[in-house]
Amino acid sequence: MSLLKISSNYLKNYYLYMSLYLIVSILAIAVPFAFSFEKNLRLYKRWKFILPAILIAMAFFIAWDIIFTHFGFWVFNPKYNSGIYFFKLPLEEYLFFIAIPYACIFSYYALKFHFPNYKTRKRTTTIISIVLITFSLIIAFTNTNHIYTFIDFLVFALILLSSFFFTREILQHFYAIFPVLLIPFFIVNGILTGTGIDQEVFSYDPAVFSGIRIFTIPVEDMFYAFSLLLMVIMLTEVLEKKGKKEKT
Repeated sequence: MSLLKISSNYLKNYYLYMSLYLIVSILAIAVPFAFSFEKNLRLYKRWKFILPAILIAMAFFIAWDIIFTHFGFWVFNPKYNSGIYFFKLPLEEYLFFIAIPYACIFSYYALKFHFPNYKTRKRTTTIISIVLITFSLIIAFTNTNHIYTFIDFLVFALILLSSFFFTREILQHFYAIFPVLLIPFFIVNGILTGTGIDQEVFSYDPAVFSGIRIFTIPVEDMFYAFSLLLMVIMLTEVLEKKGKKEKT
């Protein structure tokens, strides 16, 4: 009986650890997916634009992941994933790039729908954009020895610059809403980087980033998240406008 109990506990812990990354992704998307059918928001009607946008952004960021993983810049802990790998990335990593952007884009459209005036002014948007782009380029080119920091801030500057010139109205809402999106970001990314668990779900080579962390989260991850989410929203809006033009 004692041996059976030990074995049972071992298996329970084994499967919990093995699938933790998957559990985090499922929990992140569960509520947003359920409320996508809410009669007023009806986000499901935008799926034909949202899903291609997510997949396009996913292709870019997964390629980034594959390269960084190949060179050992970051490592996925086999203790917390299924053990199913494609191009050295666990299956859960691919699901992450669907679940997290979808959960955040749901929050973006929900807040935009219920609080349409919750946005920054045009002048404020311009000032914030200029400051952030300048800041990110300075950080990038003073950290060429930290490859993650360099690429992260360079990509951030390029995506932000693109949005500033082509989808500035999106930035007005995004600047106001992004601080709200940081709440689930800190919860999810905190767990993935080791908060509350024995080891990190994925870890970073100390040589590739600045070493500055907010709790367990590298500060670069905030800008990574900003770039990913803004890219998905930009693509969704562009695809939606294109779809409307084709109908007229």
